[in-house]
Amino acid sequence: MSNPLRVLLLDDRPANAKLMVEELRRAGFDPDLKKVETESDYLAQLNPDLDVILADSLPQLDALQALHLLEKAGLDIPFIIVSGNIGEESVATCMRNGAADYLLKDRMARLGQAVRHALDRKRLREEQGQAEALMRGNLERYELASLGANDGLWDWNLIDNQVYFSARLKSMFGYDEPDVAQSPDGWFNLVHPDDLAQVQSKLAAHFGGRTRHFEHECRMRHRDGTYRWMLIRAHSVRDSVGEVKRLAGSFTDITARKEHEEQLLHDAFHDALTGLPNRALLVDRLKQFILHGKRNKAYTFAALFVDLDGFRIVNDGLGHAVGDQMLLEVSKRLLRCVRLEDTVARLGGDEFALLLDDIKDISNASRVANRIQQELEVPCKLDGRDVFTSASIGIAFSTTGYDRYEDIMRDADTAMYRAKGMGKARFVVFDSVMHAQAMARLKLETDLRRAVERQEFRLYYQPIVELDTGGMSGFEALLRWQHPERGLITPIEYLSVAEEIGLLVPVGRWVLHCACRQLREWQLQFPARPPLTMSVNLSSKQLLQLDLIKQVDQILAETGLEASSLRLEVTETVLMEDAESATATLFQLRALNIESHMDDFGTGYSSLSYLQRFPIAALKIDQAFISRMGTSAEDLEIVRIIITLAHNLGRKVIAEGVETEEHFSLLKSLKCEYAQGYFFSKPLGHEEAQKLLATGHRW
Repeated sequence: MSNPLRVLLLDDRPANAKLMVEELRRAGFDPDLKKVETESDYLAQLNPDLDVILADSLPQLDALQALHLLEKAGLDIPFIIVSGNIGEESVATCMRNGAADYLLKDRMARLGQAVRHALDRKRLREEQGQAEALMRGNLERYELASLGANDGLWDWNLIDNQVYFSARLKSMFGYDEPDVAQSPDGWFNLVHPDDLAQVQSKLAAHFGGRTRHFEHECRMRHRDGTYRWMLIRAHSVRDSVGEVKRLAGSFTDITARKEHEEQLLHDAFHDALTGLPNRALLVDRLKQFILHGKRNKAYTFAALFVDLDGFRIVNDGLGHAVGDQMLLEVSKRLLRCVRLEDTVARLGGDEFALLLDDIKDISNASRVANRIQQELEVPCKLDGRDVFTSASIGIAFSTTGYDRYEDIMRDADTAMYRAKGMGKARFVVFDSVMHAQAMARLKLETDLRRAVERQEFRLYYQPIVELDTGGMSGFEALLRWQHPERGLITPIEYLSVAEEIGLLVPVGRWVLHCACRQLREWQLQFPARPPLTMSVNLSSKQLLQLDLIKQVDQILAETGLEASSLRLEVTETVLMEDAESATATLFQLRALNIESHMDDFGTGYSSLSYLQRFPIAALKIDQAFISRMGTSAEDLEIVRIIITLAHNLGRKVIAEGVETEEHFSLLKSLKCEYAQGYFFSKPLGHEEAQKLLATGHRW
């Protein structure tokens, strides 16, 4: 049976509330959750009936402010911080000010356990309070002492400056009865030197009447020389003029709790596998470096992003356990390359980052990068074998002038990918040229997304000519981008970027739909012509879609185009990316009566055995061979062999890039069936293509 739980949530994201409710239910609670986002709503909902408060830091009300408001309201409600971006120092401050626990949002599975522990601790406090109340009927000394927790009791008579300590309290510090002095000085001497000033300040505030009771956490020395964390609580008795004459209360050993809190803090900001700082701690330190650089113009630092080359091969080939061993070994070697004041962090997977604090110039960072490469040249002994690795390293230097941590991380990442693209096992320093390229790339991504929204893509149609008759057999649909500033842009400039940002599939679907609709319109407009066909290119992403056949079938139904009028073109490289899946898809297309053509044939790497297996109706010879036919006997022979091979396998041939009368004549003599290129026509807009159709032109 679920336990009712009244929850007040300080968060501005509905999705977080839903996730927390699910986790609490999974832990056996029946949560009644109220969500607030402002200070006024928070104060309005604070009441003694609440079981727990879950809080994120919001722009208008952070967790520490919420804790202070809770304390001011005089309510004892467990307060748990659930956040993804609060800094290490902020967490520590909140824990010192009464927070019961702290969870990272990506570790929400701990929520139920954290709530249960917080409720248990509150129940213990209530039981201790009840025990204290029962003791009030005893002697004044025990009446005052019982107001604290019943761990170790103490009673300080300020009139004679003598202190009574219970046997339990003495044993908490490892002392026997005769060994303990009755003066307060002896006990003050046990307080850790770093904590003594705060203890004295808190006592002075209480003696001065600024606090109702005394309560403080500090470290105190055990007889064995170690320090234990103690929670000291006390109430005072004052004389007629308000002066404190007696102070009594309890000592509670909270060492285990403090160690647990420290472990929580460590886990929140460190990588579980390597023990290195994680991304959250790296970002926190990077922010501090940037602020320090703003205050001190002479201060410089560097960020290095390190990505292991070929780590996936180790992981896949030798297993994740061996991969983890390699990451641990690499972590140790990276630490050997830097000073104590520098930071080595693991970002995740095989990615690491280094922050070099207060360096003179970029040469310091370059030397560290060289040391890393030298360290990694030595093979790792993993699972009884030598395993080699290297790293691609990107360096960003603070003199570029950074205001945001995201920018320097982005630039180091950009430089790292540049190093990887240059052949790996090297480092690259980010510079203004790379910055300009990165900004240009970012603008291209933005413009591409807007191009979809603003319908800036256009289709152009290049005629495909039947060489025997000189008549037009169909068109190839070619995508162009009508950029508002740069004019017409060809796909070679943007297709790879479109694929990376996930636009290639939706744009490809639009191309297919638009081309089919246009061909159907022309077929209806020119019914006397021999049936025209439309060729459309498919990317690897499109070809490997699980619902491609359904998409094509739906587009044909919507546009009214016969399947036999559609030709789908794929390159050798695309087919070989996943030959088995591609073959299955091509057979399904053939079952719909749709021809598949192999584009750019001769430039890829498909074997003859695969060529026989693929249900391909035609080969398109790449224009690189066609353009050199008239000047290179070797290329002419390659074209002849491809045409002969295709015919022997029962395939048709289409030549791309036909630009001269000589190309035309040679292809015709070689019995090539179809051709396209500027000799016949450049790619045409739909109006120009329509005019060409109306003329019935033959070549």
